[in-house]
Amino acid sequence: MLDYEKRNGTVCVRLSGELDHRRAEAIRPELDGLIADPGVRRLVFDFAGLEFMDSSGIGMLIGRYKLMRSRGGSVAVMPGGRRVERLMELSGLYEIIEKLA
Repeated sequence: MLDYEKRNGTVCVRLSGELDHRRAEAIRPELDGLIADPGVRRLVFDFAGLEFMDSSGIGMLIGRYKLMRSRGGSVAVMPGGRRVERLMELSGLYEIIEKLA
């Protein structure tokens, strides 16, 4: 279900379309399985193809951030569309999650 790449302790997850309640609930277990490996130290979300995200998407991001931080890992985001980017900024997520260029 997820489009991802795992390399050198980093998992890069590419999301496209919408990240709403139904999709966030559907991908959460798969994401958790990917980052359960103790060798994974960094989780990167690529939002280039993401057009919409609601509060469920924000909750999913914060949950993965907390999991990674509890293990000494980190989370970063490659920005996506204008609407998603604005939501990330307004929600304050970039204060805790690294924004990649």
